[in-house]
Amino acid sequence: MKVRFGHREMEFPSEQLTELRDSNDVLHDAGALGARLDRDGFLFLRGLIDRDAVMEARATIMRHLAAQQALVPGQPVLEGVMPAGGKNVGMMGRKGIVNDPKVSRVLEAPELFELFGGLFGEPAKTFNYKWLRAVGNEEYTGAHYDIVYMGRGSDRLHTTWIPMGDMDVEQGTLAMCVGSHSAAEFEKLRRTYGRMDVDRDLVEGWFTKEPMEITEKFGGQWATTNFRMGDVMIFGMYEMHASTTNLTNRFRLSCDVRYQPAGDEADERWMGDQPKGHYAWGKEPGKMKTMEAARAEWGV
Repeated sequence: MKVRFGHREMEFPSEQLTELRDSNDVLHDAGALGARLDRDGFLFLRGLIDRDAVMEARATIMRHLAAQQALVPGQPVLEGVMPAGGKNVGMMGRKGIVNDPKVSRVLEAPELFELFGGLFGEPAKTFNYKWLRAVGNEEYTGAHYDIVYMGRGSDRLHTTWIPMGDMDVEQGTLAMCVGSHSAAEFEKLRRTYGRMDVDRDLVEGWFTKEPMEITEKFGGQWATTNFRMGDVMIFGMYEMHASTTNLTNRFRLSCDVRYQPAGDEADERWMGDQPKGHYAWGKEPGKMKTMEAARAEWGV
């Protein structure tokens, strides 16, 4: 399959972009899951969340997009077909569509609370803010660490990426850089870029728009897969990740949610009934430092 990663065309699977390994073989062993998470930096779990629940959430969100005139009239709503040029519909936050009971059933799934409770050895809690996205044609996510956006609370914070539909790699799937969370070659990157805070430092968030630059400069191995409803990807704040480019005419629907131990301090930007979110980053573009300038200062 021909796909695009950053601005580079490549085959999937290939040496550049390989197939993800799932961890379903140790799904019911919390100790083994934790060891796998520590070793790999992520857990890819097939079918963790009830597929019917995800299908209901997807239908709810697609009907919302249709009501916002973001879909092509006359096409099946569940297909999520985009009009020419696409249309951006904001769905992130604490309220709105993310608060619909059928959507919340997935984003705050009992399966996730049970899993994280086992991993943490104590009850888990999730950020109130949810990052629900409809990613359009030719859109993608550059390579980055999540720590730069939400690093003010627990050091046991984890991201859970939930595909809200069946999606092949050509529709823009999440890709992990295996080894980036712990390999010695990434140590300087973790000590510089990894200690940044986008609101405090007013620097662009993505480390690079070209994910292959990461493996060429630091090592590691990029991996992704064709995702199905019910699958989840769980990873820590220092796992470098990106996405392939959506080359289809259908929205890629997905959501990022964050889980951490309930007793740990949480980043205040993403908690409460009205999370304030990013209060400085991007608010005054003229004051923003480019990642290119920051990287020159860090020597990376």
